[in-house]
Amino acid sequence: EVDSTNHQARELCLRGAKEGTVVLAESQSAGKGRLGRQWQSPAGANLYASIILRPSISAASAPQIPLLAGVAGANALARATGLDARLKWPNDIFVHGKKVGGVLSEMEAEGNRIRFIILGVGVNVNWPKEDIPPDLLEIATSLRAEAGREFPRAEVAAEFFEELEREYGLFLKEGFSSRLREEWNRLSWVNQKWATVTMMEKKFEGQVLGLDTDGALLLMDREGRMQR
Repeated sequence: EVDSTNHQARELCLRGAKEGTVVLAESQSAGKGRLGRQWQSPAGANLYASIILRPSISAASAPQIPLLAGVAGANALARATGLDARLKWPNDIFVHGKKVGGVLSEMEAEGNRIRFIILGVGVNVNWPKEDIPPDLLEIATSLRAEAGREFPRAEVAAEFFEELEREYGLFLKEGFSSRLREEWNRLSWVNQKWATVTMMEKKFEGQVLGLDTDGALLLMDREGRMQR
């Protein structure tokens, strides 16, 4: 058990850990999701991991990393389980309309130069449906709950990491390519749906049109104006 794999990975980063270092835990006492939310981390059931990256890209391009990780994760989970894994911008993986996993990216930079990025990955693998807290049942699920069988966590992790390594390698060569953008849009669970996006205390509402060329989400509001 650790407090959070992201916190442990950050400590390793500060001690000079190499790119590609992975922290895995059986359970977390203080797992984190987006916007400071708690990530439920029961022991021995799910995948909790953090990967250290040191990309030679500008800090402005860092938000594209979780997008490519989402694509990698959805494709990996679909291959490992046969389930139809989809994406919700910016970092959630959904199966049958419920969240099964997520990617949390944390960065440290000096000016526009990235020192490191920690990519936290959480996937609900073998969490029994009866153990999922009642307040999460409507929005969260697990691979086991959706497929009706257990999955070897090591195999799920290996699929995720191999696909992530492949997508990350392509990203370093090609940037946020049209291929990657089209793949995200293909996997999107939210495209064409009406959505509300909250950013920096501002709310934007509209129909989701997919990703812009740099990974920004495009919304069409009720007046027909494009919001980015």
